[in-house]
Amino acid sequence: MAVTSIWPEASAVDERGEVTFHGHTAQSLVREFGSPLYVVDTDEIRTRARRFVRAAAEAFAHTTTHVSFAAKSFISKEVLRLVTGEGMFVDTCTMGEMRIALGAGVPGRRLVLHGNNKSDAEIELAVREGFAKIVVDSPDEPARIAAIAHRLGKRAKVMLRVTVGIHAGGHEYISTAHEDQKFGVGLLSAGVDPSVIDVIDRLIDHHGGHGGQSDGEADGRPDGDVGSAPRYRMRYPYDLDRSAVDEDQHRLIAAMTAVSQGPALGVLRAILALKPDLELVGIHSHIGSQIHDAGAFIEAAKRMMLLRRTCYDATAYMLPEVDLGGGFSVAYTDDEDAMDVGRELARLAAVVTDANTALGMPEPNISFEPGRWIVAPAGVTLYTVGTVKHVALPAGTLDRAGRPLAQRVYVSVDGGMSDNIRPALYDAEYTARLANRAGSETSMTARVVGMHCESGDILVHECPLPADLRRGDVLAIPVTGAYGRTMASNYNQALIPAVVGVGEAGAM
Repeated sequence: MAVTSIWPEASAVDERGEVTFHGHTAQSLVREFGSPLYVVDTDEIRTRARRFVRAAAEAFAHTTTHVSFAAKSFISKEVLRLVTGEGMFVDTCTMGEMRIALGAGVPGRRLVLHGNNKSDAEIELAVREGFAKIVVDSPDEPARIAAIAHRLGKRAKVMLRVTVGIHAGGHEYISTAHEDQKFGVGLLSAGVDPSVIDVIDRLIDHHGGHGGQSDGEADGRPDGDVGSAPRYRMRYPYDLDRSAVDEDQHRLIAAMTAVSQGPALGVLRAILALKPDLELVGIHSHIGSQIHDAGAFIEAAKRMMLLRRTCYDATAYMLPEVDLGGGFSVAYTDDEDAMDVGRELARLAAVVTDANTALGMPEPNISFEPGRWIVAPAGVTLYTVGTVKHVALPAGTLDRAGRPLAQRVYVSVDGGMSDNIRPALYDAEYTARLANRAGSETSMTARVVGMHCESGDILVHECPLPADLRRGDVLAIPVTGAYGRTMASNYNQALIPAVVGVGEAGAM
């Protein structure tokens, strides 16, 4: 019998009520590898990586797509071999992640370096190994990267991370493209009303996404086979009084003027001035995490395409790639939504096409950086139950669904916030189930808590568990494949759990 849709596809419940993974019972895995235990379905990772790469390629069939796995979500040599085997690149952001990726045999040409505070040693390793991209995160970085590349006699490929002003994500700490943010370089200068740049929808609506011009006058577009010329003949620097001939053109020039005066374009100019030590390969944005549909991605993409057109007008350089980041949601409980990446990437692709047509631009290569979407549903954490404590609650206490709650049952397990900090840090929701037997038909509302000396050491705020739950039982918490192991700590000197990979080939 299958468990539910949030569990790995190869997980099941056998005739004794035990949860199994590719035929391995939860109890047998705990006996062999210890408790707590991170269980990772390697076949699920491979399948989801393949699905995302295919969905991106099908949605953006008219251009080239690159998909990078965000190693921060879960990194091990074996996981990196799985995802790169399905055609993915790998995003890294520390020396440790870089070393693990290189140790896994991932060539530098398939690696990306991120980070808001890169060390010289990290930059040097990326340049030496010929990383596909070093993502510039602040105005001082281009000169640092160029100096290192020059000393090594190399040319570094760089991309600029842009803060586009779009708010998205399930928690403040995972929303990463708003203005008050440590990441990236702002699209607009301080004090500029962002509504001035939201012109793409109007252009698409008024012109149906089909470009063209009446003559061959040079007008801010490359010649030849890079695409049709732009409908709007504008010369940089823009002059609203001289250039505007209709309301659409007036709005577009106002938007591009604002972008041309922003910090991002200034850094792009600085990068271009550092040839031949630097090669500018594109622009990047990452707007947040746990995003359920394409809406926020669409708004970010429109602003990125506007920056790309403005950059060409101002510098005569056509940015070849636009990286739209990650943030694709998964469901952590049965009643949560998850992004349908095939459907939502198709929505996004249609707008990218229309935006570039309206701007008279060829489409760039498009990149994405999923992490959670690939590995979270592939992971389940197993715990052993210790104390089960019934605590009477004051009259009027309600559960998280607003129902009266007379008592709370605290189920303590042998792990906690040291192996999954997300509930304490982000108020993240999870669920749990008894994994080593069927349990009673009668259930109780339980709170699963850890062993640490913190009242906030909560793994599951509320979930139904069998009323006969007892010491020694095994609990399983699904959807823990992302940001559990990689954010684990030794708080209270707890040991970080082992990781066991399960698949058709067995457990390892």
